[in-house]
Amino acid sequence: MTKHSALPLSMLLALFLASCAAPGDYRPELLAAPPMNRYTLAAGDRLRVIVFGQDALSNSYAVDGSGHISMPLIGPVPVYGRDTVAVEREIAERLRAGFVREPRVSVEVEAFRPFFVLGEVITAGQFPYVEGMTVRTAIAIAGGFNPRGFQGEVDITRVMDGVPITGRVPLDTLVLPGDTITVRERIF
Repeated sequence: MTKHSALPLSMLLALFLASCAAPGDYRPELLAAPPMNRYTLAAGDRLRVIVFGQDALSNSYAVDGSGHISMPLIGPVPVYGRDTVAVEREIAERLRAGFVREPRVSVEVEAFRPFFVLGEVITAGQFPYVEGMTVRTAIAIAGGFNPRGFQGEVDITRVMDGVPITGRVPLDTLVLPGDTITVRERIF
């Protein structure tokens, strides 16, 4: 093979290998790590806010698409990317600024944002999250593998620090709220 004929062959090989890469960041080692020790809030979560002694302010609030909850008196409260302790402090601080003398606030996650299952399962779609769920139980919730589904590993896409990360993981990997699980087709 001459020097000039090797160049097009190497370019073709490089193009082929580049087309095999998944779009976005593909880092399975990040997904295999245990989940965060503190849950950060995002759109789709539902919070139970209790302001002791203020029944009109105590209620259930949905996190909207912009990452806020809207409360009486204090209006929109930014919650995206924060944990419940930080949200408690923010609400108490806003209430203290002219509405309630010594507010005592409690915030808890009433319902987590859903997770998604795509690909070779019986019923692909969006499902309510259950704490402690693994990929295996998430697939069971989606009706199980269809006859073409690969039952070895799956791809999970998870948003971490605002960036979607995709990785191939075993079925015993923990699922977090908002994860997207993709079951690939098996090769016969």
